[in-house]
Amino acid sequence: MLPATLITFTLVAVTAAQQNVFNTASSGCSTDVPVSCDENSGSCCVEYPGGLITQTQFWDTDVPDSPSDSWTIHGLWPDNCNGGFQENCDKSRDYKDITTLLTNAGLTDTLDFMNTYWISDDETNEKFWEHEWSTHGTCYSTLKPTCFSDYNTGDEAVLFFQTAVRVFQSLPTYQWLADAGITPDSDQTYTLEELTSALKQSSGVTPEFECSGKNINSIFWYFNLKGSLYDGQLVPIDAPESSIRGGNCASSGLKYPPKQSGSVRAGKDEF
Repeated sequence: MLPATLITFTLVAVTAAQQNVFNTASSGCSTDVPVSCDENSGSCCVEYPGGLITQTQFWDTDVPDSPSDSWTIHGLWPDNCNGGFQENCDKSRDYKDITTLLTNAGLTDTLDFMNTYWISDDETNEKFWEHEWSTHGTCYSTLKPTCFSDYNTGDEAVLFFQTAVRVFQSLPTYQWLADAGITPDSDQTYTLEELTSALKQSSGVTPEFECSGKNINSIFWYFNLKGSLYDGQLVPIDAPESSIRGGNCASSGLKYPPKQSGSVRAGKDEF
């Protein structure tokens, strides 16, 4: 059986500081809307064409201040149901100050979390977040400004980042691997089946890994979506048989290397 947080991942618990954002952004979608990838047209209540929602995480071993006991966020991407993906869908909404948007929305806790678990390997965190929003976030059909009844500039980006954080928090990859006795080690090797089976045991679904040589360095968790991204339900599914994002790992001899000593801090993979 799947964990309850994965069966119905619904954004319902909000703080008083967040309430104004959610009042502004209520989708009004019926609970009877079809699940994404079951329809060939999109709306504010049916995500299309990017109805295959992909939560991707990094295992970067040489990034300063990367938590030693947690994977980190790469993004939350709307991949196409039939393969492929769109990018950079609305240049007019390429917001350049995500930090200010989140702060003004009262989401300083979310911002603090992102500065620990959504960190860049080659630029500032702010630039990384701006890239993820402009490249992927602008492509969600259910986040178009016309889908909001009382829209304020940036509302959709605020909800995108809050959703991305909550999805990541529901997927404690490090802890699930550790529960199966799989922890970072310089010498130990694994088969791909051992890694994916360990995660399926805890999550109920099979994710997809990406590797750099023999080292695992990314993971992809897949969902379909019922309703809007920000107040609908994410339905976990197995990784597609035809790889969209990862799938380049060898079948055996894979390593899960530790993060470099002296450049890491302890995180918390149970959020």
